[in-house]
Amino acid sequence: MEERHVIVTYRLYRATIHELSAQLEPHLMSAIRHPTGIPPLVQLLSVLYFLASGSFQTTVAIASGMSQPMFSNVLSRVLSALLKHMRSYIVFPQVEDLPTVKGDFYALGHMLTSLVPLMGHMWPWYPRRSEQVYRNRKSYHSINVQMVCLADQYISHVKFPGSVHDAYILRNSSIPYVMGQLQRHRVWLLGDSGYPNLSWLLTPVRNPWTRAVERYNEAHGRTRSVIERTLGLLKARFRCLHMTGGSLFYSPKKVCQIIVVCCMLHNLALRQQVSFLQEDGPDGRVVAAVEPVDSEDEEAEEEDIDNRNTVIHQYFQ
Repeated sequence: MEERHVIVTYRLYRATIHELSAQLEPHLMSAIRHPTGIPPLVQLLSVLYFLASGSFQTTVAIASGMSQPMFSNVLSRVLSALLKHMRSYIVFPQVEDLPTVKGDFYALGHMLTSLVPLMGHMWPWYPRRSEQVYRNRKSYHSINVQMVCLADQYISHVKFPGSVHDAYILRNSSIPYVMGQLQRHRVWLLGDSGYPNLSWLLTPVRNPWTRAVERYNEAHGRTRSVIERTLGLLKARFRCLHMTGGSLFYSPKKVCQIIVVCCMLHNLALRQQVSFLQEDGPDGRVVAAVEPVDSEDEEAEEEDIDNRNTVIHQYFQ
């Protein structure tokens, strides 16, 4: 394969795939029980192709030279092996990173006080059991996922408790504790109107009444848009998460594993500066089809608006 074809098929550089295979080999060697066992590299390649293409298991199994039941086992095995290294691939900014992170976001949207945008998003999925639990407000099935990202679209946090409101996910995640520890460094998260306004979380003003408030909303929107672009790129890079890939017919646990692994591989691709190549366009150029992001639009109750008013007064007057 040419390097370009490797990227289109597996979303990573050839050298990166070999490094990842070597990292996972101790966890995947147990699958080789006799001379016809599947080598770790082949296991990894088949799963990368499955995630990137959004194809069905049978199609991927045939392309990989194995049976569908065997690929099902391989998928579970590779997902589990990758998740053992999750904390190496999805990392929340540390105190020493804050000056750089804030500088990147200021360059992006002139938001002087921001750390990282945050939002929830619904991932299409059809559950085999308890389908009513995962039916969302738009009457289709989904798992609502909370993500935090940096200005360069690096995903630094992911949480998925099910088909519930964004504010509920936030309260039951580690974010309140982490942000409480970072408050003295004057950093905030940015969220949409589906989140409450808190001492460490800034949301848009619903009905701006002054030019300062309008400037705040404009800077807020420019900065927070990076999370929407991140989700669009993630789902375009890994078509199993894209609506054109259909639904993921797995248990809630496995669907969440797939989402987290895709986030890990997305971050790996960013850090390795892998160009995103999707498919050849009609003029011969490589194009990427990005799915529009369906963000939560149900408004949460306002809570700590004094903090937001202080930020507007200090930075946007």
